[in-house]
Amino acid sequence: MSSFRKTSRSRFWRGALVLLGVIFAIDIIRLSWNGSHRHPNTSIGIPTPTPSIYIASIFWNSAAILHSNWNNAILDLAEKLGADNIYISIYESGSWDESKQILRQLESVLINRGIRHRIILDEITHQDDIARPPAAEGWVKTPRGMTELRRIPYLSKLRNKTLEPLAELAANGTTFDKVLFLNDVAFTIQDVWNLLATNNGDFAAACSLDFSKPPKFYDTFALRDIEGHERLMMTYPYFRSRESRSAMVSHRPVPVQSCWNGMVAFDSSPFYRASPLRFRGISDSLAIHHLEGSECCLIHADNPQSPLKGVWLNPNVRVGYDPNAYAVVHTMEPWPSLYDRLIGLWENRIRRWVTTVWFKEWVVRNRIKKWAKEDRNRRESGPHCLINEMQVLVYNGWAHV
Repeated sequence: MSSFRKTSRSRFWRGALVLLGVIFAIDIIRLSWNGSHRHPNTSIGIPTPTPSIYIASIFWNSAAILHSNWNNAILDLAEKLGADNIYISIYESGSWDESKQILRQLESVLINRGIRHRIILDEITHQDDIARPPAAEGWVKTPRGMTELRRIPYLSKLRNKTLEPLAELAANGTTFDKVLFLNDVAFTIQDVWNLLATNNGDFAAACSLDFSKPPKFYDTFALRDIEGHERLMMTYPYFRSRESRSAMVSHRPVPVQSCWNGMVAFDSSPFYRASPLRFRGISDSLAIHHLEGSECCLIHADNPQSPLKGVWLNPNVRVGYDPNAYAVVHTMEPWPSLYDRLIGLWENRIRRWVTTVWFKEWVVRNRIKKWAKEDRNRRESGPHCLINEMQVLVYNGWAHV
């Protein structure tokens, strides 16, 4: 009997090893067949016909990237598109570095080249904003026993300022095909062309992947896979959802419910509706329940085009928050390497086997239900955007409370 048990155990482990070997071999074949991510500098020419693009950006203490990359890249983009096909809207406030000086230099060049733009350089600092008496909206009673300025409504207000010229131009008969939101990132015009070519240009929104410390991506707050889950891991292949993960492995546009990730292009039509698409935060009454959601996620939830045309993350468009990060993800070698992708697949597989998001998401769902029961007219269209956090503005940035 003892010999039989030993033989059975031996057969089990041999079978398990054979099975793992087969799965391992299939992974290698699959990754080799799909190839690495297409090199992000693969040449895609300017779309035909030339699109008109409205560019919107906000900056705070962004002098380094403005000087090293952003200003030159935006001027290159304007030159390729032509002055009639671009408008640049920038809002900067409260920086204590040289952001204002560098943006003034940009504005001087834009004026000389006849490129339409609006650049607001605001002297109001975070300290000025948080020192004001609390307003009717955008403030919350925190566990610290204070009424504090919420970060997301504040950011929504700034982003909406960059959209003000869009409405003013439309009133005078000037509209644009795409609205392109650009963070303080290193990018090239080729990145923009590749982004606009996502899904053959048919999208509600298309996003890049952003990196500050590769191989980890940066913007976890706004990214949600097609099933509405947060990222499973910070490195390739990132996603829990099979559909999103499979597209990433095949280096195809990845269907997601939300993304931002440094650079995002929108079909412009929702921004011109009678009730135009704009940024927002969740209501203060919901935030009291210790919940928060990114304005860059909620805008996709509010966008009527999202379920029709889809929100897509393009894994072949990669931007960086400094030149070094950008260089790492734009090497001449395949990136990530075959080894890194293989390790990533197995780490992702094991994480899916041993972890669950059910409890984490249940906490959020339960708090939303409690909030909704307090008033039957309450409804939140982006529950997948919400997380168990409370975020407020502080003099030197923002804080969790």
